[in-house]
Amino acid sequence: MQSSTEEDYLKAIYNLSIEGNPVSTNALAENLNTKASSVTDMIQKLSDKKLVNYVKYKGATLSKSGKKIALKVIRKHRLWESFLVTKLNFNWDEIHEIAEQLEHINSPVLVDKLDEHLGFPKFDPHGDPIPDKNGNFQQINELILSKLEKGQEAVLVGVKEHSSEFLKYLESIPMLLGAKVKILETFQFDSSMKIEINSQTNIMISNSVANHLSVTTV
Repeated sequence: MQSSTEEDYLKAIYNLSIEGNPVSTNALAENLNTKASSVTDMIQKLSDKKLVNYVKYKGATLSKSGKKIALKVIRKHRLWESFLVTKLNFNWDEIHEIAEQLEHINSPVLVDKLDEHLGFPKFDPHGDPIPDKNGNFQQINELILSKLEKGQEAVLVGVKEHSSEFLKYLESIPMLLGAKVKILETFQFDSSMKIEINSQTNIMISNSVANHLSVTTV
């Protein structure tokens, strides 16, 4: 059985890895808000357990067993987020930190019952896919909003940043899941965008915001 810290590392490597590429020690340290030396020690420990593959100066990738554990943790996290919103009426900006604690409960029976109780949801309140008990999840053809060009229209299907501050900002625009977005202008100076939301509101957003929004084109 893994400790909660080990699970956090496996989940972080999964989330940071792009197309299976190694994740650097510095990237993990920044993501987990810890020292690079601590990351190196933990990576060695996980490597000894055959949960990660580590190449010095290149980084770490998950082994088959490490990926399986990471997906189980992600599954629990996203199911608990769904439960907190749909059953306990939490707002989507309040649930991430709570789910970070609940995801370490080690009871497969509880997780399966939770999944059944929620009606086997495919996506969590932030639009992220929820893996099933076998680690499979529904793929959608999504793009990052910042990649769209002037005149293109899209629907918001997910957010990549789950901090309370960011989600409250999106609510204030308002920019919630399912919102229809049209690109009115992209400014070369800083790649900021002028967008139309739900054919009603025109607003400027920064490139940083646009980079954290997942959409499907209309």
